[in-house]
Order: sequence, then structure tokens, then C-alpha cells
Amino acid sequence: MVYYRDAVTQKSWQLLTELTRKFRFVLIGGWAVWLYTKQLKSKDIDIVVDLSQLAKLKTRFDLVKNNRLKKYEFRNGEVQVDVYTPYYSFPGGVPAETILEYSVKLAGFTVVGADLLLITKIVTWASRRGSAKGQKDFLDIIGLLSLSEINHKQIKAHLNSDEIKTAVNLLVNQFKKTYSAPELNINSHQFSKQKKRWLKLFLSS
Repeated sequence: MVYYRDAVTQKSWQLLTELTRKFRFVLIGGWAVWLYTKQLKSKDIDIVVDLSQLAKLKTRFDLVKNNRLKKYEFRNGEVQVDVYTPYYSFPGGVPAETILEYSVKLAGFTVVGADLLLITKIVTWASRRGSAKGQKDFLDIIGLLSLSEINHKQIKAHLNSDEIKTAVNLLVNQFKKTYSAPELNINSHQFSKQKKRWLKLFLSS
């Protein structure tokens, strides 16, 4: 299953593994989803770091502070890396310090827990729905919802802000007019069966 060009995702993966060897961070975004689902690879890298690791990154990369989006960022060729920090950043509507707290080890990486990753993906999707990246976010959401690791009680506990609730409502409406996910090899019959469970989760929140 390919969404971005293999050459780009390979470069992104190589950079991610290099960063993992040299810095401590919690991985979020598309690559975190891929580690859970092994479905669609990512192009960009999204990480949450504490201030000590931010200082280390600044000695190695030309980080630019993005005050509008409350993050730092740098590019390495075709790959963009977004860096989020505690008490400043809110990736996917969630405080960065909360993400640092809810992290797990997975396949040699430190990643945000699946429940919280799902929430961040929903909010991110809502902000860029209708775009190519938004469609990728939507597919990532479907992949995460299909995981056995997803704890529905924990998800409901995280639906605690107007931004997140608004994004969930938009997602519910999107599900109502979506009937398959061929990029994930989910046909209309399979999707319909799953959709009933997903809508029940969000509509009972």
C-alpha cells in the first residue's frame, strides 16, 4: 500500500532512524501510525521533545520557530521535520507535555499511545480535510480505529476540549458519507460493518 513515493518515504525513514539514534523524543504523526498499523508510510516526521533535546537538535539542524503553529521545524531535503515542545505546542489539539507522559515503546521507537495518537490524528485531519494530506490523515484514522490496542474508554476520556469535540463531529459526518477505503483494501461491506462500531463510539461520547 503506497501513498507517497517510495523514494521520499525511504529518505524520511532513514532520517527518522538517524534521529532515533542521536536524540530522545516521542514519535507522533504518520510514522507513529505506521508503526502501529504497518499500512501507509509517511513523508514527514513529527516528534515531541523536552527542552534539553530541543537544544541538542538546534546544534545539529537549522530549526525555525513557527509561532503561528506553535512548533519548531526544519527540512532535510524533501523531508520536513516538525518538532513540538512542552508548554508551547499542542500537536493535534493535545498539550505536548501530555504526549510525553503517555508514551510507549514500539519496535525500537518511543511513540505516543495509540488512543492519544488517534485523537491527534482526528484534530489534524479536521484542520486539513479536503487536501491530499487530509485524505492521508483520514486513512490513518481508519487504520488506528481498526487496532485491538484502541481503548474506547480512554478515547472518551480524551474528548475534553471544544477543538477535539468539533473535530470528532466532523469525522462522524465524514464517516456517514464514506463507504469504502480501497487504499487500505477495505471494501464496502467491510467498511459498513466497521463504521457502525466507530459511529457508536463517537456518537455515545
